[in-house]
Amino acid sequence: MIKFDQVTKRYPGSDEALKNVSLNIEAGELVFVTGHSGAGKSTLLKLIAAIERPTSGTVLIANQNISELKPSAIPFMRRRFGLIFQDHKLLYDRNCFENVILPLHINGVTGLEAAKRVRAALDKVGLLHKEKAMPITLSGGEQQRLAIARAVVSRPSILIADEPTGNLDASYAADIMAIFHAFHQVGVTVIMATHDARGMSASQNRVLHLNHGALNHGELNHGESKIEGSAS
Repeated sequence: MIKFDQVTKRYPGSDEALKNVSLNIEAGELVFVTGHSGAGKSTLLKLIAAIERPTSGTVLIANQNISELKPSAIPFMRRRFGLIFQDHKLLYDRNCFENVILPLHINGVTGLEAAKRVRAALDKVGLLHKEKAMPITLSGGEQQRLAIARAVVSRPSILIADEPTGNLDASYAADIMAIFHAFHQVGVTVIMATHDARGMSASQNRVLHLNHGALNHGELNHGESKIEGSAS
């Protein structure tokens, strides 16, 4: 489903954020991306979501080369993704229901069908009782759960999360990790960058460890490795 072949990403005026990364992620996997601050975790996620494009190498999403996609095709490709970042990008002048319904309106889903999906998404993250609350009145963990509801309301096949528990205490972090595991259990591909080892204990979870932009091939998995070596 997702394939990196010798991918390097260099931002203007900086060193390489990613260096010759090759990997495969199959549909339905739960993958943790770990590494020190500045290791390239966020860059990896942005390349998967086509927010950034590689400086060299190839990124394939469902056999589509993101570097060859026309700008007009990017929004359609991104519909398969749910994106969650530390900066929730919530709209603080709209209530919880209105925040979650926004992606549906962008995609042309309105009326009773949209309302049904919004309430289902809020229910999944335990916020159905707060659909009329304003985001500013929510706790940090609740705001993160609201961001997750907005990310999944369009029923994405791939969920990408960048440090979703980074600013939360242990109790809220455990709740958030449980939500991601639940989505994985119903077949959603989950790719999460994290410093938090608490959610990575299960042996079936894959771990991609980045070190200064390079994949550390010595400690990539708790389970069977699916990482490829460098292309010949």
